[in-house]
Amino acid sequence: MNRQDFKKLNFPEAPGVYFFKDNSGGILYIGRATSLKDRVFSYFSNDLIQTRGPLLVDMITKAHKAEYIQTDSVLEAIILESNEIKKYQPYFNTKEKDNKSYNFVVITDEDFPRIIIARGRTLDKLDENELKFKIKYQFGPYPQGTLLRDALKIIRKIFPFRDEKACLKHQESFYRSLGLSPDTSSTESKKEYQKTIRNLVLFFEGKKTQLLKTLEKEMNEYAEKQEFELARKARNTIYALNHIQDVSLIKTEKDVVSDGFRIEAYDIAHMAGKDTVGVMTVVVDGEIQKSAYKKFKISKDANDDVAGLKEILTRRLNHSEWGTPNLVVIDGGVGQINAAKEIVKTIPVVSVVKNDAHKPDHFLGDETITKLHTKAILLANSEAHRFAIAYHKKLRNVRFLKNVNK
Repeated sequence: MNRQDFKKLNFPEAPGVYFFKDNSGGILYIGRATSLKDRVFSYFSNDLIQTRGPLLVDMITKAHKAEYIQTDSVLEAIILESNEIKKYQPYFNTKEKDNKSYNFVVITDEDFPRIIIARGRTLDKLDENELKFKIKYQFGPYPQGTLLRDALKIIRKIFPFRDEKACLKHQESFYRSLGLSPDTSSTESKKEYQKTIRNLVLFFEGKKTQLLKTLEKEMNEYAEKQEFELARKARNTIYALNHIQDVSLIKTEKDVVSDGFRIEAYDIAHMAGKDTVGVMTVVVDGEIQKSAYKKFKISKDANDDVAGLKEILTRRLNHSEWGTPNLVVIDGGVGQINAAKEIVKTIPVVSVVKNDAHKPDHFLGDETITKLHTKAILLANSEAHRFAIAYHKKLRNVRFLKNVNK
């Protein structure tokens, strides 16, 4: 496909899920958008390899056509995207990020079930006897944890549920006072909460039409029994589902890095050239990935950040099993960014330049990238600085203790 092919498709400026397909109709990639027209058109920009990475460039070269399903809200697009990815397992979705790194929504198997966000790796490695909860329903994968948490805040206003911290009495009491957690004091309240769980299951399965019909039927039944409070509650839920206010999701979507964009940040720490160390931190989809962090003991103590940076980047590139970054972030000025570009060559590099108070002042590097991914770049950079200082202090303390014990 090319830009002219896309213009003929007439995608709407509305939320939904899009599908890139090959010439045989097989699904290559599934994505979700606040505006289908804007998001899909962005795949045909000249800077695609810098803003999305080589994997999705490869996908676009193989794509023969694009299709979409429009939704009533961004929230429903998030749910639909997850269900469609799980159903079809497109190559370029599963290739860009292992499901073990994704987030899942779990509904526990309890009298008053809780709704919990869990990582795929947690659910895969542990059986239910080792978990702190038993699983009754599981939904996902959801690529972006930040977006998922904001989505659950909206869902909770429609269907008040107990969360992971419900075992803390003061926590649940507080959320109950806000109308975000259910009453758990009686058998009748248990029956009502079971209906809430049923509704949540239907919603996460993407069965909104069936859910609305169920709620309308219940509303009419309550009215016939003159249970007007319950009828009003069902009516309000129907209204909320038909008028989902997901402005926060639109904002969050703009703040996070999308489509598996992997950022690696590097920093050096030492004290007057002693106990020199380097670190690598990783941010994927706008979220830190601590399990991917790496430490480097610099081979020669020296008060030379540029030399140290070259060493850790060279050593890092010898580890293809760590994956490939879409963007390298370093700390420093012209000397540091030039040194980094000399080593990584084909990977985009940006530098965070600090002021006298050691606070971010401006960026060096591609302006398109820094504008699009400002929040994630700063997050990766601050994590690298924190991690490097912590590692340096640890080595310095070890050396101090050795000297004391001599």
